[in-house]
Amino acid sequence: MVRISVFLAVFAFGIKLSLGQAGNKDQGQINGMSMVAINGTIDSSNVLPLKSLGTNWAATIPFAFMPSHISPELSFDLDWQWKGERIDGVRNYIRELHAQDIAVMIKPQIWIGHGTYTGKILMESEEDWLKLEDNYRKYILAFAELANEEKAEILCIGTELKFFVQDRPNYWRELIAELRKMYSGKLTYAGNWDDFDDVTFWEELDYIGVDAYFPIAKKEKASLNELVNGWNPHKAKMDTVSEKFGRPILFTEYGYRSISGCAIKPWDYSEAGSQDEKAQQCALKAFYQVFWKDENYIGGFLWKWYPNHSKAGGPKNKMFTVQNKRAENTVREVYSR
Repeated sequence: MVRISVFLAVFAFGIKLSLGQAGNKDQGQINGMSMVAINGTIDSSNVLPLKSLGTNWAATIPFAFMPSHISPELSFDLDWQWKGERIDGVRNYIRELHAQDIAVMIKPQIWIGHGTYTGKILMESEEDWLKLEDNYRKYILAFAELANEEKAEILCIGTELKFFVQDRPNYWRELIAELRKMYSGKLTYAGNWDDFDDVTFWEELDYIGVDAYFPIAKKEKASLNELVNGWNPHKAKMDTVSEKFGRPILFTEYGYRSISGCAIKPWDYSEAGSQDEKAQQCALKAFYQVFWKDENYIGGFLWKWYPNHSKAGGPKNKMFTVQNKRAENTVREVYSR
């Protein structure tokens, strides 16, 4: 019986490692937070509130800009950008986070003029596609070089780029191969909740990244049990994709606004809805109940966290941050285990 028990323990540990467990030292579950960039630098005073929450990972988000979803022009690391979105600002974030033993994912994102959704990026000619690919390559390689220099643990190669990913898979495979030669950390891509299963190159990456804004409720006052059950079809789809490609699921983003019915359309960024801290808290409780004990789901990055914690969020805030709201205690309870 002793030999069998030891064998099963070693076997289970081996499975967890084979799923691509990442992080500093002995960190397993990714209790992550998406950091908001500021127009300046951060220091330990900005990081310690994260540490006290139990956070062991943080995502930094350097932005690039496109004039429209059909334009191949892409610019980044610009003088007028907020410092935290630029190369030197991301470097500052990484160093301050690492100083507190918090691992880092660099998660580049594109901002399109007038706030157009990045999933709509679609070039009108082969010439424009090639221009965009060249510009995007320069963007990602710049932050891959930074990631390698500062030993950032994960590099996300893109965020919610539906048609770009579906229509140009060979480009992405070639880009991944190039990144592997210059960056020794883990790689993922942040697929949106409604198209992550259309990505064809997950086996080339270490994790299946999902921005988890799945609709899990049909009414405003859904109970915890109803929210838990609301995950069933979505989890089944993620399980299928994970099994197909042999990679674990990483929630590259997850979260809810603090409004009534926040789990009906979690992707909604508007100011609409009535303020409701309990709804946000309940939706997060359901999320953790479903995923945080499942070894095929290695954790994720809560959207989002402002460096000036004392002035962030609060009872009147209806957006995604949990700071100074009821849900902050829920996150602390889970992340501090």
